[in-house]
Amino acid sequence: MPLRPIDAIFVHPKRRLYVVYYRGALWQLPRMKIDDQSWQNRQPYKDDSRGLYLSIHQAISDPILAQKLRTLNLPIAVRGSTLSRFEAWWEVHGFEWLKDKLKAGQSPLAAHQAATKTIDNQPSSPSNYLSALVSNDTNAHQEQETIAITQETTDVFSDMLADLADEVLHQPR
Repeated sequence: MPLRPIDAIFVHPKRRLYVVYYRGALWQLPRMKIDDQSWQNRQPYKDDSRGLYLSIHQAISDPILAQKLRTLNLPIAVRGSTLSRFEAWWEVHGFEWLKDKLKAGQSPLAAHQAATKTIDNQPSSPSNYLSALVSNDTNAHQEQETIAITQETTDVFSDMLADLADEVLHQPR
């Protein structure tokens, strides 16, 4: 059964670099930073893949790159595994894991969960906003801008989640 390709972040601890598993192909990033600029300068990874380990952090903080790479918040048991072990797990359990998450109403997208956590950490009541405005107008304005950007990003991730759910839940078995 065909399963959608996955995007995942791997680490090469000895060479101290990130390798992105992008829809079945390995791409080396030029530095230990995951952002759109690094992605633009990526090179095909041609070294031995036995030295790659699945990163425990799959969320991408750069909103532009997070929209390109649909990394998932993978189970703890898989994090830190080698590339071959990860591919074997994905082939055998990936579809069912995704399907179970989506049926339970949970988002498997790593970036979606990171954006949600950012929103959850912001003050939510109007009185909190008012006191922040009174105490420090500049900080309050920056906070509100951050919330607006985060909510806009969350909407993008919601669209990504809807596409993923449609792809997984409506795929013939």
